[in-house]
Amino acid sequence: MKHDDTSWFDEDAPLLRSYAVTRGRTVGAGHELDILTLVVIADHPPRLRYTEPEYTDILNLCRTPQSVAEVSAHLKLPLAVSKILVADLIGDGYLDSRAPIQTDVGPNDVNLLRAVLDGIRRL
Repeated sequence: MKHDDTSWFDEDAPLLRSYAVTRGRTVGAGHELDILTLVVIADHPPRLRYTEPEYTDILNLCRTPQSVAEVSAHLKLPLAVSKILVADLIGDGYLDSRAPIQTDVGPNDVNLLRAVLDGIRRL
């Protein structure tokens, strides 16, 4: 473990950083987001009022549609943190979102389930 003044920031205490980024919040601005929810920058977003660099990074990334999971992976943030930040941006009109398409098709085919189970066993 390092003992200089910045050793705790990212490598040794990533939870502290997450807590700071979300300002201690555990939920976003009232938007329930699935990891597959697609987000894209709004047509005419207002001027950015957030000073945290993560918000700017999300907006730059979302110039093309991204899922919440992709945002999280690209920014190397925990999924829960990404959901909070993305929900903030949606709530303030910076991002537009679209819930994942729900289908009634499920893995009801027994042969498909057996093939998946066989694949798992081979691992």
